[in-house]
Amino acid sequence: MTHLNLHTRPSATQIRVEVSALWKLAWPILIGQLATVGMSVADVAMAGNASAQDLAGVSLGASIWSMVIITLMGVMMSISPIVAHHVGAEEFHLVPHVVRQALWKALGLGVLAIVVANLAGLVFNLLALDPMVRDLARDFVLVTSLALPAFACYRVLYGYSASLNQTKPLMLIALAALGLNVLINWLLIYGHWGLPKLGGLGCAWATMWCVWFSLGGLLWWMRRSPAFRSTWPFTHWEAPHWPEIRSLLKLGLPIGVTYFAESSAFSLIALLVAKFGTTQVAAHQIALNFSSLMFMLPLSLGIALLTRVGQSLGAGDAYAARFRAWVGVATALVLACASAVFMALFARQVAGAYTGDAAVAALAAQLLIFAAIFQLSDATQVATACAIRGYKVTRAPMVIHLAAFWGFALPLGCVLGLAPPWLPWRPAEAMGASGFWIALIVGLTIAAVALSALLRKVARDRLPSP
Repeated sequence: MTHLNLHTRPSATQIRVEVSALWKLAWPILIGQLATVGMSVADVAMAGNASAQDLAGVSLGASIWSMVIITLMGVMMSISPIVAHHVGAEEFHLVPHVVRQALWKALGLGVLAIVVANLAGLVFNLLALDPMVRDLARDFVLVTSLALPAFACYRVLYGYSASLNQTKPLMLIALAALGLNVLINWLLIYGHWGLPKLGGLGCAWATMWCVWFSLGGLLWWMRRSPAFRSTWPFTHWEAPHWPEIRSLLKLGLPIGVTYFAESSAFSLIALLVAKFGTTQVAAHQIALNFSSLMFMLPLSLGIALLTRVGQSLGAGDAYAARFRAWVGVATALVLACASAVFMALFARQVAGAYTGDAAVAALAAQLLIFAAIFQLSDATQVATACAIRGYKVTRAPMVIHLAAFWGFALPLGCVLGLAPPWLPWRPAEAMGASGFWIALIVGLTIAAVALSALLRKVARDRLPSP
């Protein structure tokens, strides 16, 4: 590892080498993330071809599934900085114990998540839904919930693998799962090869089996690969060690809360926009879908950045950790600039690719301009948050995200988007989806600025005294 010091300005060569190393870790993660998004796209497209009711039921069921797995994903991320620190310190003998305890945590939370998901699914009984849509949404949650323990364990192994710089297996398994998902959808939604025709419920079974396939596939790969031999966690039985599990929860729960705050805020905005009619809802979903797709790039860089920063700190090189953190943030910003320019220039074409409805396309193109504007703040906040997690700091970013989304973005969105008549200061007329997207720009910018300041402080505090 190249050691840096406070008095030496990093050279262009050092920056170029670091960007190359970061990208080497990040690009397989990016392909894997896109493959995972592709599974959701396939579910929506194939269920929609079955019937409108199947599409509605799958979409509603998937909304519960998504919030639960995003929260689980955050909680399981605690494994990443811990393993990265051990790898940086060359304490490979400590890694198997941590992974085993993280898997115990995953099993417990996975079972709890089954209960939570199915209780959340009861909300469908309170909504004025077509009975077929309601039953399908509820059954979708029930079937997919059976995959939650496997998903939690997979995310532990995912973080373990990424922290060992092994990201290509994650990409290949995600691509294989995408292919399997499309195949099972085709078989069960439409009833091919003599199998029952399940309609939208076939998507739920496909999702469930693909999660278990991903877990089994990653275990198979790890068992055969020499890269995992020195840290292989399944050499012997180990009972749960509650102090270790509590430590993992202390680190992971704030990340889970952060992820839940973000996902629930976006879900709530979708519900609030619904009062403005189909055109507003459709345009909002198009802009949200495409911006989520673009978000995969800074998110993948952030996951790789967490590994790079954690390994530097484990090696006892706080200067290298700070250098890697800011190079990662700068790289995310540069790529976000390219994304923003692309979205601004081709907003109409992107919107037109989603829909043939002129009114929906026009509004979606307008919202995509807002999405282009917040690419910079969105990339900054995710990169800085991941770098800070590499320092094993998770509570302060959680507070910042809660304040940014629930303290600023949502209230401001309600003021601009809904223009409630009881407010003395409000727009002359409700701005609808546009108002909420302006509020998202404000919230994400607040998060980006606050997290950048926090990263600066955390990185400076970890430097050795002069």
